[in-house]
Amino acid sequence: MFKRRIKNWYILKGQPVTDMDRRILAAQEKGHLVPKRSLIKTPEQIEGIRRCGVVNTGVLDLIEREIKEGMSTAAIDRLVFDYTTAHGAIPAPLNYEGFPKSVCTSINEVVCHGIPSEKEILRDGDIINVDVSTILDGYYSDASRMFMIGNVSPEKRRLVEVTRECLEIGMRAARPYGFVGDIGNAIQRHAEKNGYSVVRDLCGHGVGLEFHEEPEVLHFGKKGTGMMLVPGMVFTIEPMINMGDWHVFVDEDDGWTVVTEDEQPSAQWEHTFLMTETGLEILTH
Repeated sequence: MFKRRIKNWYILKGQPVTDMDRRILAAQEKGHLVPKRSLIKTPEQIEGIRRCGVVNTGVLDLIEREIKEGMSTAAIDRLVFDYTTAHGAIPAPLNYEGFPKSVCTSINEVVCHGIPSEKEILRDGDIINVDVSTILDGYYSDASRMFMIGNVSPEKRRLVEVTRECLEIGMRAARPYGFVGDIGNAIQRHAEKNGYSVVRDLCGHGVGLEFHEEPEVLHFGKKGTGMMLVPGMVFTIEPMINMGDWHVFVDEDDGWTVVTEDEQPSAQWEHTFLMTETGLEILTH
C-alpha cells in the first residue's frame, strides 16, 4: 500500500485520518518523538499479549507461594521452567543472547539479571527480585516482583515498599498522548524524595512482538521528553531503585549480573502495560 512518510508517523492513502493521526502528527510537527505505526498493536496482537501475560502472572503467583528461606535460586528457576512449559509457553530469558537460565533472580545488592544457581541460597533477611518473561504463541510479556525473606531489616523493607510506590506513581504519570519522560520524572522525584537513587544504565522497554522493542522507558528525566505514548502501545515500567548511589557494574565473571557499585541494596518492581484511550491497562502483575 502506498504511504506518505512524515518522519515516524505517516498517513495511509485511502484511509480516513483519525483523531489519533491528527494528535500524533501535531506532536511530530512540534519536534516530539512519536512512535512508528509498527509499535501500535492490533486488537489480535493485544489479545495474544494479554494471554501471555496470564501465564507470566501465574508464574509469579507460584513463586510467591513457594519462595522461602533455604531455597536455592536454582530451585526457583526449575519452578519457572516447569510451570511455563506446562502451560504451553517458553521462558523468554532461556538462551536469550546466551543467558543460561529461565528467570533472573537478583538478591540484595544485585540490581538485575542475576543468574540462578544451586550455590545461591536464600537467607533470613534477604530481599530478592524475581524477573519472569514469557513467550506464548509468539507473544511476549514481562514482569517482576520483590520478595522479602524472613526477618528483613526496616531499611530494606522500606526500600522495597518505596520502589513499589515508584512503579505505581510511574503508572499514574503515564497518559495517552503524554510522554515517556513524564513517567521517569515522577519516579525520580519520588525516589529521591525518599533518599534513594534511580539506576540510569537500565530501563523499561516496549514488548509484545519481541522481547525488547521501542520505546526505551527511562525511570528518570524531564516531563514532555522521550517518545509520545499512544493507545495501542505495549511497554514495561520497571524502576530499579538503589539505597545508595545509582552507579552499577556488570560482573565480569558471568557478563550478566548487574550489581550496585557501592554494594548497597537495590529493589525493582515491573509490570507490562497496554496504553489505552483512557490510561494504562496492566497486562502482567
